[in-house]
Amino acid sequence: MHGWLVIDKPVGIGSTQVVSAVKRALRTAGVPKVKVGHGGTLDPLASGVLPIALGEATKLAGRMLDSDKVYAFTLAFGSQTSTLDTEGEAVATSDVRPTAAAVDAVLPRFTGPIAQVPPAYSALKVDGQRAYDLARAGEEVVLASRDVMIHCLTRAGDAAPDTPLDEVTLVAHVSKGTYIRSLARDIALALGTVGHVTWLHRVKAGPFALEGAITLDKLDAAAKASALEPLLLPLRAGLDDIPAFSLTPDQAGALRQGRVLDGIAADDGLVFACTGDTPVALAEVEASQLRVVRGFNL
Repeated sequence: MHGWLVIDKPVGIGSTQVVSAVKRALRTAGVPKVKVGHGGTLDPLASGVLPIALGEATKLAGRMLDSDKVYAFTLAFGSQTSTLDTEGEAVATSDVRPTAAAVDAVLPRFTGPIAQVPPAYSALKVDGQRAYDLARAGEEVVLASRDVMIHCLTRAGDAAPDTPLDEVTLVAHVSKGTYIRSLARDIALALGTVGHVTWLHRVKAGPFALEGAITLDKLDAAAKASALEPLLLPLRAGLDDIPAFSLTPDQAGALRQGRVLDGIAADDGLVFACTGDTPVALAEVEASQLRVVRGFNL
């Protein structure tokens, strides 16, 4: 099996546990052993879209890490925690509650290219150690600011403009490397108060959206019925932003041998090279030459 299972991850388990659940489902369905990997970590407190790559699709999992994501999240005002979410202890409080109009007015400041400081409780490494390990050990963690892109940031709901809000739900379309907890912290501070994330749901990861995601219960039921294959999206689904490029059998054979093809009539950039319905490679066209970036053994 080569392709993608898009899981609607529940709160309470991590991404690696979802990978383990998929492996169990494959065993239950009697599928021969196949490589399984995830395309973008979700913390146990977060839920939503988690692409799971099977077989040759695992070669594309790294592209999922680099892709844009869309999150819906709830920012509760009045308390900032050590972890910037519900797991931590309160480190600052405020009685200020912004109005809906104030929230709407401040969101443009956080749209476009911005700089943000990642949370101390993050998986980033400091001198070879995970920041969250240092933070849990009581050490002060100082992380460098990073540049990210917020493509779109909107408020959900229909609160009247002058309504003071105890919490607000926002939807953010962000680039790789964006920390929603940091974004929430900074929005609250810009509103003259403090806050933390109480709910975080990923509604899109790269080309994969919540509408096409399945629950772990559905995965388990399909496995017991030996009906996993209809749930599997093709390898191509992870490359829907990449144009297809049709190869002749001879060209496909040459690419599989690692050779560079000359005289290619296509624009420069990445292409999904295939022969018929069979994926051959993620390849790159440059100056009328085609070379393999990731080859598929199919």
